Amino acid sequence: MVAKLKSYFNTTTNAAPLAVFRVLFGLMMCFSIIRFWYHGWIEKLYIAPNFHFKYYGFEWVKSLGSYNYVLFAICGIAAVFVALGFKYRIAIVTFFLSFTYIEFIDKTTYLNHYYFISVLSFLMIFLPANAQFSLDNLLRKKSYIQIPRWCIDSIKLLLGIVYFYAGIAKINSDWLFKAMPLKIWLPSKYDIPLIGNNLMQQDWFHYTMSWSGMLYDLSIPFLLLFKKTRTFAFVLVVFFHVFTRILFPIGMFPYIMIVATLIFFEASTHEKIIAIIKRLLSPFRSQLNPPNSQEVYTFDYAKLTKGIIIVFFAFQFMFPFRYLLYPNELFWTEEGYRFSWRVMLMEKAGLTTFKIANAETGHYFYVDNTDFLTPFQEKQMSFQPDFILEYAHFLGDHFKAQGHENIQVFADSYVALNGRLSQQYIDPTIDLYQEKESFKPKHWILPFKDDIKGF
Repeated sequence: MVAKLKSYFNTTTNAAPLAVFRVLFGLMMCFSIIRFWYHGWIEKLYIAPNFHFKYYGFEWVKSLGSYNYVLFAICGIAAVFVALGFKYRIAIVTFFLSFTYIEFIDKTTYLNHYYFISVLSFLMIFLPANAQFSLDNLLRKKSYIQIPRWCIDSIKLLLGIVYFYAGIAKINSDWLFKAMPLKIWLPSKYDIPLIGNNLMQQDWFHYTMSWSGMLYDLSIPFLLLFKKTRTFAFVLVVFFHVFTRILFPIGMFPYIMIVATLIFFEASTHEKIIAIIKRLLSPFRSQLNPPNSQEVYTFDYAKLTKGIIIVFFAFQFMFPFRYLLYPNELFWTEEGYRFSWRVMLMEKAGLTTFKIANAETGHYFYVDNTDFLTPFQEKQMSFQPDFILEYAHFLGDHFKAQGHENIQVFADSYVALNGRLSQQYIDPTIDLYQEKESFKPKHWILPFKDDIKGF
């Protein structure tokens, strides 16, 4: 086994797929930053709010106010440098740090594909994505034809984990046997031409979408791996992601996944893509063909790099299953839900109000959430327990600073999950101001009055 593993790590392959992946990744990320800026979301999500919800352990990450524009500019410029392969190592590290910092400013904006970009960009720090077809080739007057095979396989593996784990997560009774939450979402798409008033309203179509989505996620990594099924699989990828983009406002994620799956194609396909790009850059064509003075890329710290990659993937394999350490229903408590590739599995809505009480006198008053939160923040807070706890502490600290004494903070919260009737969510007798955030189960969440079978 050790000998086979050693032999695998010494195997090399054409560097073209990784070069194309770098170019397309950088361009997609730059366009994403421009799109975010153009729509005014920097101001709306990161500057305008008076309060930002933080990830546990990352409370030190602060909004930079108007300097968030500088942060986004740095991130966008770094993405361009990644695409060009210019000072690549510095560029990809800068992109990873700036993008992840933005992600950590406010967990209200959490999306699986933001997490995916952070994870992928971290992985790319350790890959020689500038080995071929990069401005770094011109600077060092050296281009590498061959790179270690694991460099390309690692991206394939990460994509496979994202898809396969998303498929495993769909093997649950709500998704497969109740077609939830698609049965809630799809009928609202009545305005889609041709199919809106027909297919989108049919129960059988809701179930077809649920089952096909699960089968797609579980099978697509394997279909992409084999040459005989690869073209068919890529057609499926394009159809699936374009269709979901039409149905749901999920931003750039569908296009990112379409572009990313090109990594599964043979090197000859990527060499053709590089040739097309060179023709588009024909005025500089002679300069984009540096001499191949060294054909095989070798790592300066090979053992350390391989060790980091092994630890990285061990984490990626195990971390999504941390929910098994918690006794309660995952969809209800959301303990271990984020960062586990659970994509669009639930429709959750809540109404949560807060009572500020004096423990000695019993006097109390209710808080108007709109005094402190944006509509988007209030919506997310209303059904996510860690948001509710953090906001309760914010309120306690706020009114304590105003001179109130013996403060207690109680939540009156009702939540509906996947079409079920709303039920009380938080124990209204628990003073949340005395509860601390931790990795322990949240005892102040009331039990879920139903059962969801599955992973």
